[in-house]
Amino acid sequence: MKLLKTTIWAVAACLMLQNCAKKADEKKEEAAAQEQAAAGREIWTKEQAKEWYGKQGWLVGADFLPSTAINQLEMFQAESFDTATIDKELGWAQNIGMNTMRVYLHDLLYQQDSAGFIKRLDTFLNITKKHHIKPVLVLFDSCWDPFPKLGKQRDPKPGVHNSGWVQNPGFDALKDSTQYPRLERYVKGTVAAFANDDRVLMWDIWNEPDNTNNSSYGKVELPNKVDYVLPLMVKSFEWARSVNPSQPLSSGVWAGDWSSPEKLKPIEKAQIEQSDVITFHNYENAQEFEKRIEWLEPYGRPLICTEYMSRGNGSFFETSLPVAKKYNVGAINWGLVDGKSQTIYPWDSWKKTYTKEPDLWFHDIFRKDGTPYKQAEVDLIKKLTAAK
Repeated sequence: MKLLKTTIWAVAACLMLQNCAKKADEKKEEAAAQEQAAAGREIWTKEQAKEWYGKQGWLVGADFLPSTAINQLEMFQAESFDTATIDKELGWAQNIGMNTMRVYLHDLLYQQDSAGFIKRLDTFLNITKKHHIKPVLVLFDSCWDPFPKLGKQRDPKPGVHNSGWVQNPGFDALKDSTQYPRLERYVKGTVAAFANDDRVLMWDIWNEPDNTNNSSYGKVELPNKVDYVLPLMVKSFEWARSVNPSQPLSSGVWAGDWSSPEKLKPIEKAQIEQSDVITFHNYENAQEFEKRIEWLEPYGRPLICTEYMSRGNGSFFETSLPVAKKYNVGAINWGLVDGKSQTIYPWDSWKKTYTKEPDLWFHDIFRKDGTPYKQAEVDLIKKLTAAK
């Protein structure tokens, strides 16, 4: 009898120990799951990226700013948010077969009125959806004026390319790490608001992060700018992933030699390593465009060119766009409609005076009344986007 009781107690003790161990394991698993949720999702595998890309069809579009806005602040500030023009001009894009647009946001808009900014962005996405266009949303940008300010934006300087475009976050916030928490709130808040929204194609974390704008604002740029941008860009990828976006993240390489990993600058290495799909810029001739595709193909991820087409630099729709289609590379050209950004003028307009419209437009496809700059170009775009 005594042996039986001892056996029963021993069995009971074992069961209790097993239950305790099981509960401990469950708590560990729960803690690990919570930790993973806090950390956000991982960078996509090549297979995940290819699966996503295979569902999109061939992506063709433009870097979009409505003709009535000089920069991303004027596009989205409440006082100048011009939905009628946005709707009209995206209709022209839809009519030539475009299915994406690349659109720049700004951290100051979120700081000023996060709820209002998110609401206006939602309105914009409703317009893009109406036209069957899924935009790439750009969070940060190192190009042009390093001193962005809210409020009424300045008038364009006559004949000057992108005379009013502003950087994001800009000189002051970039050098001041005490402002980084608000940049984190901007990234997380904006991405989280649309993290599972099928109206958004993807998130471009930082445009041309190491651009020091030597031909325009180089003398007033932050010294050692890239030393500030690189760690903040990597952090921005982490912030975006922490809210588990269903869309891919990327930052496009834009200058230099990407022919082998050993030739990449540290910032380019980080851009490629952090990106779910690889994006790049190329404003050169078709041979150079194709060469860069071949440089990036070995990474085994989908490729999207998020800036190309500068007629004065030898980059044309008729030469580069067929190459993009051949390789199934997404193609987003700079500029849709000639407007306050004045990107029909070339880059050298910062040094050279232009007193009239150039015979050869640098960027853009349509005039403000909707007529094409070159009918043959829109016919080609329509033909290529319609072909399966």
